[in-house]
Amino acid sequence: MSPISGLTLTDFDRDRQDVGCCSCLGFLRKPDTELDSFLGEGYYCDVENGGHLCGDQRRIPGMPRDDRVICREVPVKLTAQLTMGEDEDGKKMLNEYVRECNIGRGSYGKVVLYKKITDGKKYAIKAFYKSRLSKIRVTSFETAWTDVLREVSIMKTLEHPNIINLIEVIDDPDSDRFFMVLEYVEGKWICDSSGQFGGIGEETSRKRLRDIISGLIYLHAHRVVHGDIKPENLLVTKSGTVKIGDFSISHAFEDDNDLLWRSPGTPVFTAPECCIGLNYHGKTADVWAVGVTLFCMIFGHCPFIGESLQETYDKIVNSPLHISEDLDPELEELLHGLLCKDPNQRMTLESAALHPWLTRETDPISQSSYKCRCGSLMWNNAGGNEGSPR
Repeated sequence: MSPISGLTLTDFDRDRQDVGCCSCLGFLRKPDTELDSFLGEGYYCDVENGGHLCGDQRRIPGMPRDDRVICREVPVKLTAQLTMGEDEDGKKMLNEYVRECNIGRGSYGKVVLYKKITDGKKYAIKAFYKSRLSKIRVTSFETAWTDVLREVSIMKTLEHPNIINLIEVIDDPDSDRFFMVLEYVEGKWICDSSGQFGGIGEETSRKRLRDIISGLIYLHAHRVVHGDIKPENLLVTKSGTVKIGDFSISHAFEDDNDLLWRSPGTPVFTAPECCIGLNYHGKTADVWAVGVTLFCMIFGHCPFIGESLQETYDKIVNSPLHISEDLDPELEELLHGLLCKDPNQRMTLESAALHPWLTRETDPISQSSYKCRCGSLMWNNAGGNEGSPR
């Protein structure tokens, strides 16, 4: 029997499963129940290159509404003309960017390092084929192309020191190619969660967790659920700052209603209430993923993982959290709070920000040095968030 409201895994809606072969046992996707709005404002158009509103104008679940506040000082640049060629050294070029090398793959496309010829700055560019993604169905309502459009729509509203910044979108109506130009983080993941290596130590984990919580509180205050918090989506800059990236399955919500149907991204980081197959609150599911990430940083592996997807979900829902007896008592308390199986009793991000383990020999997490342009993020003197919805 599950500790969550007496439910068992037999309640799981198997008809909604759509499991792909990706990292950490693949992804589980489920349909949403309502439609929201598409891209709207928040761009400045490169008029010289025929700037326009990228993509089609359909309504898509989990996208910010047209009247949503844009929390950016400089809007995302939208370029509607694509020019591909080579520079004098034979390197491939994409508009004003010169290709350096591949640096990874996202959920639906590759990520390539480019250098801008005008200022020499490096950028990570995610490249997609629109027609290809339009044929990949991820729910009964949506395709992979829907996810890309949602990712752009959400990222164009956000700006925070602990979040990867979207710089430009290149969408030529005469081309099948689509590009997201992102801030390049010349660093690494916060840790390895495969179990092949040990943890990164309490001191480093504390510093990195503070950045994660700071960025995630900002997202939740701006009514965005990330949906896939895990080490692979948390990059550390050379100066040691953590940046949250990959918003490919994120959702925006209205008012205080963060109730979702579609499961978060990676099974071993999925909250128990999501494994049951019912609707869930996206923010509390993000908190669980933060707890799993902290566990990975401390121990070097995930707390709940099985030989199969079903066994992994069974352990997440039913198995107790095992922590070594010699662990710092305050850290143990924090882990139990974040990894509480009952979402109604789970620790909030605001409580975690004030936790004694996280504030040891330093101040509570504060946003005082960051002035949120739209005013949605207001912190009181104790370090808590007054402006954030629950």
